[in-house]
Amino acid sequence: MLSWFGFLLKNKVENKVIPYYTEGVSERKYHQEGNRMKKILALALALILALGVLSACTKNGGQETGEKTTVAIVVAGQFGDRSFYDSSKAGGERIAKDFENADVKYIECNNENHAVQMRNAADTANIVVCVGWEFYDIETIAPEYPNVSFIWIDNATEAPVANVLNITYAQNEGSFLAGYIAAAMSKTGTIGAVGGEDSDTINDFIVGYKQGAAYFSDATKVEVNYTNDYDDPAKGKECAKALHDKGADVVFQIASKAGDGVFEAAEEGGFYAIGVDSDQKYINDKVIICSMKKEVGTSIYDAVAKYLSGDKSLWGTTWVANLSDGYVGIGYGEDGATQQVPDDVKAAVEELAQKITSGEIVVESTRK
Repeated sequence: MLSWFGFLLKNKVENKVIPYYTEGVSERKYHQEGNRMKKILALALALILALGVLSACTKNGGQETGEKTTVAIVVAGQFGDRSFYDSSKAGGERIAKDFENADVKYIECNNENHAVQMRNAADTANIVVCVGWEFYDIETIAPEYPNVSFIWIDNATEAPVANVLNITYAQNEGSFLAGYIAAAMSKTGTIGAVGGEDSDTINDFIVGYKQGAAYFSDATKVEVNYTNDYDDPAKGKECAKALHDKGADVVFQIASKAGDGVFEAAEEGGFYAIGVDSDQKYINDKVIICSMKKEVGTSIYDAVAKYLSGDKSLWGTTWVANLSDGYVGIGYGEDGATQQVPDDVKAAVEELAQKITSGEIVVESTRK
């Protein structure tokens, strides 16, 4: 249709009248047909202008109303950890379910090529969610895609980047509570923690864990080791057994999928374990006494919901999700799950949480 309009416009520009007559037709007939074509041309021009205005009016945040917003969730490792990465996927699934105008896709980096996968996502998505502290290149890549909104989970840029929302978590606060519970449940006076690696992010859990244990009793001893791997449960199991050999009878796993091995060692060795990031008690409620939860999926969901409502005020900032807003806390499993932590300890944990949120207790951190 538009090519026909173009044909009419071309002839108008060249001051031509399309001779809609045959030889022998009167001059009056010729002019009548010429006037008719002018009217058709005027209507065509009006239609083109109307279509242009309509197109401009349907634009909303760089997208046409009715177009889908593509959300790409890019994880540094791989799904299947029943913890950190799977929590992000659960958030994506909620987005896809609750927002008809959102299309969610997932990319696994498998602990390599983070920058490449970030760019692959940004080439096709409106929102790119980078899940993991490893996406350092976001500081240089995000400015290359000014029309894409990035979310960096579990780390923050050195300086604000206009199209990047950093979401970090007060895991030290939640880990304080986990440390208190571990110390309260320990019969040996020694507890342990298995970290994925010796890094600021993992150690942020551990400093809070140690502080919480000491709050219960200065005599509590905390043993720590690292798997240096996030995907191999055999390494988590080996680390947990080594801690148990040192007397630890409660072990906090902070190693993603490798932490599954901690649960296996706990069942075989007859000691307790604490889950991480998600409420992992369902995995083995006989040995997992609680979990230190980071609501990664919920925070992603809430941030994307703001974006879809037209609110992009969070971008260019760092959002610290903590105990006070409910994005960090302790989970004891679903209703009906076996409970090892007594009610008086749970009540004490609630009181400690209030003291942390009020500022009465300040939890140490490795984060700046």
